[in-house]
Amino acid sequence: MAQQAAGAEAATDSDQCCPADPPPEATAEISPAVHAFLKALANPARQRIMLLFARGAELSVNQVAELAQIGQPRASEQLAELKRGGILTSRKQGKVVLYRADKQRVVQALADLQDYLKFCC
Repeated sequence: MAQQAAGAEAATDSDQCCPADPPPEATAEISPAVHAFLKALANPARQRIMLLFARGAELSVNQVAELAQIGQPRASEQLAELKRGGILTSRKQGKVVLYRADKQRVVQALADLQDYLKFCC
């Protein structure tokens, strides 16, 4: 009898946490934007570089290279990946490209990821 009660309780718990039908806005795949966002965050060097842009900082490739203590070509590659991931945006000022955090795209990627996780998990 105790086993039947435990089985019924487990079924009830399962029914409560996992709806039979996903909400209409749910998707079975991560969007390309969220995939690029996660890929950009997956690298420890890019995570460190990302922190340089806290509080609205705007930095050139050379400034990032100096602050992160890496070569300029590597800094350029990492910044490009962060930009593809929607974490950074850039603008030209004369011959210099300045990078800064793209808060709006980061917030959107996190919201999309949260929606996906509600569906899958």
